[in-house]
Amino acid sequence: MTELRWLDRPGEEGTTWGVPWPRGTVARDAPFALADDAGREVPVQSWVTATWPDGSVKWSAHAIGAQRDVARAYRLEPGREPAASGTAVTVARERGGLVVSTGVVTWELGGGTVARSISRGSREIARNVRLVSLRQGEPTPDEGGAVVREQGEGVVESVTVEQDGPLRAVVRLEGRHGDWLPFTVRLYFHAGAEQVRIMHTFVYDGDPERDFLAGLGLRADVVMHDPLHDRHVRLAGAEGFLTEAVRGLTGLRRDPGEHVRRAQVEGRPAGEIAPDVASRLHLIPAWNDYTLDQSSADGYTLRKRTAEGHAWVTIPSGTRSGGYGYVGGVSGGLGFGLRDFWRLHPTRLDVRNAATGLATATVWLWSPSAPAMDLRFYHDGMGQDTFAEQLEGLEITYEDYEPGFGDAHGVARTHELTLRACDATPSAADLAAHAAAMNEPGLLRVSPERIRQAGVFGVWGLPDRSTPARALIEDRLDFLFDLYVREREQRRWYGFWDYGDVMHTYDPDRHTWRYDVGGYAWDNSELSPDLWLWLQYLRTGRADVFRFAEAMTRHTGEVDVYHLGRWKGLGSRHNVQHWGCSCKQLRISNAAYRRFHHYLTADERTGDLMDELSTPEETFLAIDPTRKVREDVYTPDPAGLSVGLGTDWGSLAAAWLTRWERHGDERARDRLLGTMADIGAMPRRFLTGEGRLNLETGRFDTSRDQISVSHLSSLFGLPEMCAELIALDLGVPGFEEAWLEYCRLYLATPEQQEAEVGRRLSGISLIQAHSRLTAYAAARTGDAGMAAWAWRKFRLGEGDQLNRNPLQHQEKWELTLVDGPEVPSPVREAPFVSTNSAAQYGLAAICNLALIAEHLAED
Repeated sequence: MTELRWLDRPGEEGTTWGVPWPRGTVARDAPFALADDAGREVPVQSWVTATWPDGSVKWSAHAIGAQRDVARAYRLEPGREPAASGTAVTVARERGGLVVSTGVVTWELGGGTVARSISRGSREIARNVRLVSLRQGEPTPDEGGAVVREQGEGVVESVTVEQDGPLRAVVRLEGRHGDWLPFTVRLYFHAGAEQVRIMHTFVYDGDPERDFLAGLGLRADVVMHDPLHDRHVRLAGAEGFLTEAVRGLTGLRRDPGEHVRRAQVEGRPAGEIAPDVASRLHLIPAWNDYTLDQSSADGYTLRKRTAEGHAWVTIPSGTRSGGYGYVGGVSGGLGFGLRDFWRLHPTRLDVRNAATGLATATVWLWSPSAPAMDLRFYHDGMGQDTFAEQLEGLEITYEDYEPGFGDAHGVARTHELTLRACDATPSAADLAAHAAAMNEPGLLRVSPERIRQAGVFGVWGLPDRSTPARALIEDRLDFLFDLYVREREQRRWYGFWDYGDVMHTYDPDRHTWRYDVGGYAWDNSELSPDLWLWLQYLRTGRADVFRFAEAMTRHTGEVDVYHLGRWKGLGSRHNVQHWGCSCKQLRISNAAYRRFHHYLTADERTGDLMDELSTPEETFLAIDPTRKVREDVYTPDPAGLSVGLGTDWGSLAAAWLTRWERHGDERARDRLLGTMADIGAMPRRFLTGEGRLNLETGRFDTSRDQISVSHLSSLFGLPEMCAELIALDLGVPGFEEAWLEYCRLYLATPEQQEAEVGRRLSGISLIQAHSRLTAYAAARTGDAGMAAWAWRKFRLGEGDQLNRNPLQHQEKWELTLVDGPEVPSPVREAPFVSTNSAAQYGLAAICNLALIAEHLAED
């Protein structure tokens, strides 16, 4: 039996979550039952998302319907049948499409739109739910001026029912906006819920030189029945809501009656209006249109007008809108919104035609008020036309430039929206709850102790403050995470394409991050901050860590990766623009970075990202990752693809393992096990550095005899993946020995290296990050001397292996206030921290504490 608690806020409208199970404890066909903390049975829908090699359940996913009396905790029990549900989701093929009912609301799907109709009971609330877009053939002029915009609507080309109840139904819609912008929309229905969650993903497949997206949104027509004074518009501000009636009865020269005024503000029927006001209702303006425009993370504007052709009237503006709205009347209407609305600016909420019989509500993912989306590369190349010139550029700005490679064609973005069919205008308290549920969806979770007991995700340990030395490390882990939360806010790491990522390196001279310096700007998963954050969440169970890691997964898995085109399946290295670097590699699209989110939430879109890597080895046909520094003659050849045994094979292994455990893919299993055996059979094993992979057989040439060591090999998930594979005890001869050899020798003394392999290893750096390899070897072999050596390397290193991570040479970690004419506004900085140094420290500290804490000094 497993206890579940809410991550932060409860999910009244239904929720979905994942649970890990120790190997061999739950059969694949086992049922699951759920009870709340009072012992009451709660209906639950369950399915398997991953299995262990023996076929038992590794991860299960579960869903419950809307809960009007939400419990604080639940208990999940395998092997017992779930309680029957009184209210169920139904999916039926009717009227030339699908009809999905939650028992409260009914959606009719079909006709090429997102939804034909949304009803609650016998009342139609909304119709013709559709995607809309605007495109222009040139960028928005700096000085303004007319630009022709082409209006488009998304056309749904295929409909797939992924789940059909009884408590959760998922429908996937796929289509295009005319001749471009392929999209995937998922609709999530929970039994008893009035809200439907919408996951929208689009892929940019235009030409950045001539295809400028000027608007992208979701629009619905809302049926309006009530008198104008009983129609209401609500738009979320920074804290409360703009509270308006289409025809207002407050503030008039004549008093309609206190009960009328109060009722209108509260969203209830106005009732009997005083005669001297009732006879003059036609003289009170009806406000037809409303717009809330969030142009930045720091401000939104509000305006309304009576009709097209008349001036807009400005409404007092604010800072950060909650991104939720409502249009309708006392007999019902539509709630609509976008999660992380202000963080994903420029965004907009529109209400149009509220004074007519059919209003429209639009949630703009890219506001038409903003300049058109400009995805062109940010400089002209500066004459870097040859590899030699490009390597010179790398030496000065750290940017790996190549003509034509800074291309956004194929990158994607995912947004989460909500539509809620209401039977009356919601109260202020209900509106606040609806907005909160959209922005922080309820998620049930198991404890860190329970996740660790299941044995998933390799090597990590729980927080340990049992000695001053251990407490200091825990304090520093907290310091680094809190710093990034602070930096995201202080530096405004927000925006449509940017939110979720962090910067690579700090510029202490300008007191800012190097946002405009080549390869030092956006991090794009460099040195695996994704892993650091997810492992820190597993250890602590902190909701703020989860939300930060979730936003990073949404970003790095979509924006930093190509989903179609010549580099499909590859990601881009760190750059001023997320797609700007010519280094396109599997280490960035790495499935190891996505598995956490998918298994903890059962999120289908994150599953899509991993499914895009079903045959990851084929990406090596597209491009040679080391083409600019290669000394031998090589052209990608299916009979012998050049694959690095560090960042490359670690990413392949993550994709193959994930494919095997999620789908039972025997091809992926065979390639994983085969290449593990091949590495063990190579004369120099992992020290070989690079293997030649036969694409047809999925096996390495084991005759390759060389030594080539890279400081990056173990910094993109390879140690975590190898530890997980070894723990699976897959019976692959030679693999563990090969990995332990690499772990022992990387930070061994030059004399020991020479004694074992006949030469001293070159290219040794990032000492602190690699200390976890030494720690792993010490833990597996029980070598106390090696454990002590690992801690020395983690702390300061010595000789040629000095730990140069600036964090470890900063005795006191603290923020410094910078306030003066050299900065636009006061900032608190820690200039000794970069994402690289933080990820190195975080991963090494978590691993070392888990493996060899008993060897940590007590002082």
